[in-house]
Amino acid sequence: MIQIAPSLLAADFGCLAEEINKIELAGAHLHHVDVMDGMFVPNISFGPVVIEAIAQAAKKPLDIHLMIEKPERYLADYLKFKPKYLTVHFEATTELANVVATIREAGSGVGLSIKPDTPVAAIIPWLDKIDLLLVMSVEPGFGGQKFQPQAIEKISEAKAYIEEHDLQVKIEVDGGIDAITSPQVIAAGAEILVAGSAIYSQSSYAIAIEKIIG
Repeated sequence: MIQIAPSLLAADFGCLAEEINKIELAGAHLHHVDVMDGMFVPNISFGPVVIEAIAQAAKKPLDIHLMIEKPERYLADYLKFKPKYLTVHFEATTELANVVATIREAGSGVGLSIKPDTPVAAIIPWLDKIDLLLVMSVEPGFGGQKFQPQAIEKISEAKAYIEEHDLQVKIEVDGGIDAITSPQVIAAGAEILVAGSAIYSQSSYAIAIEKIIG
């Protein structure tokens, strides 16, 4: 089943609890929450205080994406919210084995994300140790960017390896996902789609989601 994880980065922060309720009623499977530190990416977004409020308002699971340098320093701050997935960037840490073990021991799904310039070959040794591979189809840090089509080949490559080795790893894609790009990434093997402005900018979230996941 294809799942949709609307990105709260595109929601109206002035009425976040209401937005969370509306998006859940519209069919969201997960809430994608981007954490940015102004270092790994140039933007700054949610921190633990805001995510605590999100967790209290949400009935659907959280899908937390750490776009931060040295995520090992902050894992406990986000694992306490018991996210469905806690995702770190392959490029952001030299202690990936410890990060994976810490997330696993806490009971959350282990997510690993790669930026557009990082090849799938770089993370092949980690695919049997994670639950989620997040393929970025834009440069991380800002919403509303144009989809980079090279992500399709990366999704296909990762999917082929996962199936060949019978791994239980879901592929998620984030960046420029809308009703036009979603069929392409689904055909390539993506199972969880992150979409922000393509949903939250629409008058009907339910119709927007239906157009994206079919």
